[in-house]
Amino acid sequence: MMSTLVQIFKIKELRNKIFFILGVLVVYRLVAAIPLPGVDFDQLQRFFDSNQLFGLLNIFSGGGLSNISIVLLGVAPYITASIIMQLMTTIVPRLEQMYKEEGEAGRQKFNMITRWLTVPFAMLQSFGMISLLRSQQVLTSVSTFDTIAIVVTATAGTVLLMWIGELITEKGIGNGISILIFAGIASGLPTMVSHAWADFDSTKLFTYIIFLAIALITVAGVIMINEAQRNIPVAYAKRVRGDRTYGGGSTTHLPLRVNQAGVIPIIFAVSLILVPGMVASFLMQSSHEKVSSIASQVNALFQNQMFYGALYFILVVLFTYFYTAVVFDPMKISENLQKQGGYVPGIRPGNSTAQYLYFIINRITLAGALFLGAIAVLPIAIQQMTGIQSLALGGTSILIVVAVVLDMVKHIESQLTMRNYDGF
Repeated sequence: MMSTLVQIFKIKELRNKIFFILGVLVVYRLVAAIPLPGVDFDQLQRFFDSNQLFGLLNIFSGGGLSNISIVLLGVAPYITASIIMQLMTTIVPRLEQMYKEEGEAGRQKFNMITRWLTVPFAMLQSFGMISLLRSQQVLTSVSTFDTIAIVVTATAGTVLLMWIGELITEKGIGNGISILIFAGIASGLPTMVSHAWADFDSTKLFTYIIFLAIALITVAGVIMINEAQRNIPVAYAKRVRGDRTYGGGSTTHLPLRVNQAGVIPIIFAVSLILVPGMVASFLMQSSHEKVSSIASQVNALFQNQMFYGALYFILVVLFTYFYTAVVFDPMKISENLQKQGGYVPGIRPGNSTAQYLYFIINRITLAGALFLGAIAVLPIAIQQMTGIQSLALGGTSILIVVAVVLDMVKHIESQLTMRNYDGF
């Protein structure tokens, strides 16, 4: 470990990249600490404690939402635009061709469309956020001019973070947007530790030990599932070109990841499951007695931790299968293998290979879906088991942090390997 760190800082180019990223992250954290005027922070804290959706959105804003900073939306609009563009590739053939068949130029066009789509999403989300916070008495004395100024500022903040993320990506150390989200999660760790220390109860020492053990097991499980894959053997038929014969003896592997969808199913599920509760909380103020009564019952149902946890788990599993079906096409992979003269030993090329891949991906996705579902409801289970509200083991946060760290390590190792080959 130490030898690797020494080797990293011996290479000037790699050292400069790391220092550049650290400097950019410092700027990002300074910007996230600049609050907007007219914020009631006591009311804001109560609002976040009672709303789990905005707790998740606060992760993607890097803590900018929790203090209503000038980057209160963070990279959430960009993530929304990226998800929609990925889904649109299955509906619009031109976008799929642009992304998958036109090479680097096509991907640059695709990314440019995503950037432009981010701007209206940022404007809509910032206006909706202001309206919601104003109704909750978090923002006080906000005029029409102030609203326009906040919308423009928040949109500019999102564009700034999007630009910073792309600068980080260009350095080749990892995905810039993911690193920004990682920095936001890491910045909240000192606050979480201080709250846990303030609420420390020596009579519950065994509970704290169990919590620490569960945290370590969770990290190990995230690493294992994130790196797990099923290798499908692929052989190639002999091909004769001129007086040379190719293939025939070479066997490669087609890797199928257990967790194809990443953290996307959790984002989809939490967005969907919290909409009824939010709508019900607004309708509870209705002057119509029947509407108010139904809204109160719906709100009470979604406040039930058992119902919320069970529905959350089911939605995560369903969305994992849905998103895996979007990003993984067994028929197209089968066609590509057949065009290249490849085949799975014991399986006929074409439709039989597609059915075999579909069968395999369904089986391994079940393990990934159940794991993501368990990660999603982990905070609820921990708080129910320990009874300590300050111990909030965020499974989504752990999943993001571990995935980003693993990705950065792989990028750094690849650059070290490349330079070792150059030296040799």
